[in-house]
Amino acid sequence: MELFWLLGIPLTGGIFLALWGYRRNAPEINALFSLLTLAMAALLTVRIVEAGPMMVGNGWFFIDSFNVFLVALTAFVAFTTALFSRPYMRIEQEHGRLNATRLRLYHSSYQIFIGAMLLALTTNNMGILWVAMEAATLATVLLVSLYRTPASLEAAWKYFILCGVGIALALFGTILLYFAAEKVLGSGGNALLWTHLNGVKAQLEPTVLSLAFVFLLVGYGTKVGLAPLHSWLPDAHAEGPTPVSAVLSGLLLNVALYAVMRSKVLVDGALGNDMAGTLMMGFGLLSVVLAAFLIVRQTDVKRMFAYSSIEHMGLITFAFGMGGAVTNFAGLLHMTMHSLTKSAIFFAVGHATQKTGTQLMDDIRGLIKTNPTLGWGLMLGTVAILGMPPFGVFASEFLIITTAMHEHPWATPFLLLALGVAFAAIFGKVQPMVFGETELPKLPYQPAQTPVFLHLGLVLMLGLFIPPYLAAWYRQAAHLLGG
Repeated sequence: MELFWLLGIPLTGGIFLALWGYRRNAPEINALFSLLTLAMAALLTVRIVEAGPMMVGNGWFFIDSFNVFLVALTAFVAFTTALFSRPYMRIEQEHGRLNATRLRLYHSSYQIFIGAMLLALTTNNMGILWVAMEAATLATVLLVSLYRTPASLEAAWKYFILCGVGIALALFGTILLYFAAEKVLGSGGNALLWTHLNGVKAQLEPTVLSLAFVFLLVGYGTKVGLAPLHSWLPDAHAEGPTPVSAVLSGLLLNVALYAVMRSKVLVDGALGNDMAGTLMMGFGLLSVVLAAFLIVRQTDVKRMFAYSSIEHMGLITFAFGMGGAVTNFAGLLHMTMHSLTKSAIFFAVGHATQKTGTQLMDDIRGLIKTNPTLGWGLMLGTVAILGMPPFGVFASEFLIITTAMHEHPWATPFLLLALGVAFAAIFGKVQPMVFGETELPKLPYQPAQTPVFLHLGLVLMLGLFIPPYLAAWYRQAAHLLGG
């Protein structure tokens, strides 16, 4: 029953807030629905850890260590983002950027967006996975265009068109997958159930599966933000509300990569070679290198960290492409670290841009003086995402790079160069934002910094010590990916 509550609560929240989301206490109601979703995710996680994988609803839903890990991460970041958005969106309304109608749209779309991602993560049907990704796309379009400025509308249309093309390619890949499965499993909905496909993957037609994976990787890779399909992502992050930037970077990119990884498991079993992994390594490495050099040119703080997301998702994709127990473990760990750290950074950036009224980094100075907790939150988040020890991003990046040195030494110079360029560019731009001279007065309100330091505290803890039960959980999930 935990699964049905997990999916039903965000749907109910979306409907309820569509009717009452304009009221003064709507942010608290949004946070309450997100808290209930987190509670159900925790109960479901406990059940899976204790009892192992399970199928629900006549096999239409399947939960194992891999997707329940992402369910827990999604529910947690969704809840902390809802907490952050309470004061943030109220201040946006006071500044005249939003009205009650748009706030109702925001709260309703937020819950539907979370529900669509959770459906994508838990469904066993590759067709429903595609439908859930499309629903998440549509909900995000509404969130990105919330301010109704020319720039936000342009970003929303760009996001809709590019991701619409990507989703169409993923649909064609899903059709090819069904075409291959029908010959083995017969016609009907069962031919798209992932567990059934996984059981007969060695019997599936290799040529059709390889072609299907190309379309699935390019299609879902568009939503991951992999280069050269990434151009929607910086605009969507820069023009949408900051809570939307946090969940886009921290959650949606993971869900799209989850769809790619479920497909990779099938293709690896059908082909018996590294074709899928090689493609993922190529797209991942290109994303890391391209994003690193584009970061250097950025003047908008949200766009800069959006390109940082492209870089890190490229690194995770490269890790999963290498395969094996160590890199799959490192990829899952890096997923966790990136989601927690990047959302914390966007929380801090959101309040900084509210205070100064600009997203241009040259106009944001001296955060450590105007609000010390805000300044330290941004600085620590930046240091963490750049892979400095003892934060957890260092541990996951270290595992990925050392494995690449051993198994794919040709790629190591590109990775090290890109990470070095990104480190120098981001640190050089953030340092004056935090420690530079400013004549602005202190913030007249106290920002919601609890989510920032909660996330960074977890990232620090996991960099110093991964609890044995959590490490075992990661290893189980890594093994399911072919490690």
